[in-house]
Amino acid sequence: MIMKGQKISDRYQIIKSIGEGGMANVYLAYDTILDRNVAVKVLRGDLATDEKFVRRFQREALSASSLSHPNIVEVYDVGEDNGQYYIVMEYIEGKHLKELIKKRGKLTVSEVIDIMLQITDGLSVAHDSYIIHRDIKPQNIMIEENGMVKITDFGIAMAMNAAQLTQTNSVMGSVHYLPPEQANGKGSTLQSDIYSMGILMYELLTGKLPYRGDNAVEIALKHLKESLPSIKEELPDLPQSIANIIIKATAKNPKNRYEDAREMHEDLQTCLEDSRKSEEPIKLEHPENVDDGKNIKSNAKKKEDKKSEKMEEEEPIAKQITGQDLKKQNKLLIVLASIFTGLVVIITSVVLLIPALTTQKELTIPDVTGLTEEEAVKKLQEEGFSVTDNTETVSSSEIEEGKVVKTNPVIGSKRTKGTEVTLYLSEGDSKITVENYIGQDFNYVKGSLEANGIHVLEEKRQTDDEKAEQGKIIGQSVEEGNKLSKGDYITLYVPNIDKYPDFTDGNYTADDVKDYLKDYNVTVTVEEQEDTTHTKGIVIKQSRNAGDPIVRGASIRIWVAKEPENKTDDDPADKKDDTCATPGLC
Repeated sequence: MIMKGQKISDRYQIIKSIGEGGMANVYLAYDTILDRNVAVKVLRGDLATDEKFVRRFQREALSASSLSHPNIVEVYDVGEDNGQYYIVMEYIEGKHLKELIKKRGKLTVSEVIDIMLQITDGLSVAHDSYIIHRDIKPQNIMIEENGMVKITDFGIAMAMNAAQLTQTNSVMGSVHYLPPEQANGKGSTLQSDIYSMGILMYELLTGKLPYRGDNAVEIALKHLKESLPSIKEELPDLPQSIANIIIKATAKNPKNRYEDAREMHEDLQTCLEDSRKSEEPIKLEHPENVDDGKNIKSNAKKKEDKKSEKMEEEEPIAKQITGQDLKKQNKLLIVLASIFTGLVVIITSVVLLIPALTTQKELTIPDVTGLTEEEAVKKLQEEGFSVTDNTETVSSSEIEEGKVVKTNPVIGSKRTKGTEVTLYLSEGDSKITVENYIGQDFNYVKGSLEANGIHVLEEKRQTDDEKAEQGKIIGQSVEEGNKLSKGDYITLYVPNIDKYPDFTDGNYTADDVKDYLKDYNVTVTVEEQEDTTHTKGIVIKQSRNAGDPIVRGASIRIWVAKEPENKTDDDPADKKDDTCATPGLC
């Protein structure tokens, strides 16, 4: 049991528990050496003595440590302290997507596309290394206050070209996002992550899961045999291009899905373009071959039926066996048992001796951080390792450009002599510092950011600011002072400005104006003005010009025509005297 204040490896001081999982518990801790908060994942005590689980836990660290991407939680350290196996990771201050869904319900289309672009971008790096996450679900996707998405828990991630440590038919991950092939007891592929992302995208857009049931088996069967509910029925206004992405990602037949996360990412990048919003529904190339799930339910029944048939066939023979036959049978069993025991002894000896004779001594990968490529290669070769020809580059504000930032496998890990090591060289601090873009022209800011490799999304929002201008930025998803790397995303918010029409065109009454502005909560003051050129009750003047932006909560004054008042007969100005009192002067 890890206690508050306890130190792990005399370095990581536990602050509090922040999560519990099936394999490990997660704690917020303080790194006393580097003066920062970190997340420490510790293998559960009841599993630490299980070699299979320990190996799986260590594999998690190795898989995650080889991945470097802004949308993947970074792994800092791996170790063991008094029988406690742990991983030290980047601490994320934010909430997971499940919390966001519970709070908000369904998200906006632009928000979902932004989130999915970040998830697929991060998983592209994993898929490029043939690493499958195998547990994509909203609980494993963190989102920070600035909108940055982080994929967590590669605890059951698996390198495709590595030995599988779990049984093929072990169901891992949440059943609500379980691909049909895993529900049917088959192995995972890159397309398994694609299916889970498709289900996640459906949930983010609709606010609910497509498959529900009373238990895990019922839900798994629905993944196998039921088609995904039409998202267009849930959201009739959703662009077909987005519906097509979900249809393709959640296809029952993996051949109909995207090949990997990078292909899905590229499709998401263009799905909101005007040219794609009305595209035709996608037609899947390969048959879906939807499994009806009967094989799952019937496996046990078939075995039981076979057992019954066997017993029925053997029963008559059993009745004919004599005592002598039983003695012969017992002697035969003794001989067979002796042979079997001998084989077991031989096999056990081979299994135990061969590894002992063939296992190579494990070496520790040396720390080559800060060395030049040439120096690092020399040091690794001197230690008995080989170095791959292809180096990788990563952004670093701490390591000088051209020098080693990290290695794969990770520095300090144990490997056999001759293991190939990949070097990650610094490309310098290529991150840009986010400025305060509010009030600036959207197209100008977008162009300057995209020139630095930053993806810019536009989102229109209502505003109460009367000074807001069309095309001017009123908000941003990443706050001023934060840093963005090439390939990161930022959403810039521009005002959704509606404008006052010309109420004086002869078609509007006072009631018409009030109805028009009701949804904007605009106060309408009506005055009457004598007018002989317009019909009574028609608007003849307005205090706000046609084309001015409509601001919620504002006010407007309008004047409507009324007939002139009747003039009296005794008005001297209206009288005409037809008589002349002074002849000769008239």
